[in-house]
Amino acid sequence: MKTRKELGNILEEERRSGKIVVFTNGCFDILHPGHLYLLQEAKARGDILIVGINSDASLQRLKGKERPVFPQDERAEILASLEMVDYVTIFEEDTPYNIISELKPHVLVKGGDWKKEEVIGGDLVESWGGEVVIIPYKKGYSTSGILDKIKGVNSSE
Repeated sequence: MKTRKELGNILEEERRSGKIVVFTNGCFDILHPGHLYLLQEAKARGDILIVGINSDASLQRLKGKERPVFPQDERAEILASLEMVDYVTIFEEDTPYNIISELKPHVLVKGGDWKKEEVIGGDLVESWGGEVVIIPYKKGYSTSGILDKIKGVNSSE
């Protein structure tokens, strides 16, 4: 796991060597096949894949008091162990806007449950000539839906 400052220094060098930086973000509370597909597709868009994850406090504000299932350090460790992920960083804000502004990725990737014009930070990435990519959503693989299934709650996902 890297801090924003550490990543900034690393990415400066990577950009100088011509590498394409890709950023995606999310809660990644329970890693599932939909996440793996998104991460593989994101990595295919460049050379360096950075995954930003919501802090525990941020995730709880967004998803409710029963979340996260796994604390931020454990989520970061799991993601960092994946071959396609180069760096993981945690952000405290409810959106990744500030970290995208600081890291300046060439490509911003989100899952298919987002519309391109709704992607937070997409305006920034496009303003410096980057690209926003939407990866098709894998139906049936949402963390909330999986948790509902575990709890025995009917879900439409």
